[in-house]
Amino acid sequence: MPMSLADHVVYLAYNPGVTPADGGLPGLSVLKNVVNSINLFGIVAVVGALAVSLGVWAWGHHTGGHQAEANGKKGAVVAAGAALGLGAANGIVAFFSALGSQVH
Repeated sequence: MPMSLADHVVYLAYNPGVTPADGGLPGLSVLKNVVNSINLFGIVAVVGALAVSLGVWAWGHHTGGHQAEANGKKGAVVAAGAALGLGAANGIVAFFSALGSQVH
């Protein structure tokens, strides 16, 4: 029995049949290299930010500058969080992608 147009639209709304496919577009390897390079640049920048923040923290502590010490601590925590996010980005996206594929 053929589906009516309304039934077909409802079926497509629930199952469009779209799945990620590796190698479907040209230039995918170039895009992966660009994203990997951006991630590496971010990690290198975070190392610099962490070093500066730790220096400000130490300087503020030894000179009695409480605000500089607090800002150094905040910077160190933010840099550590950014490093965690950059390092875990691929795993986070893979986790939520797998979780999203289980939704029916």
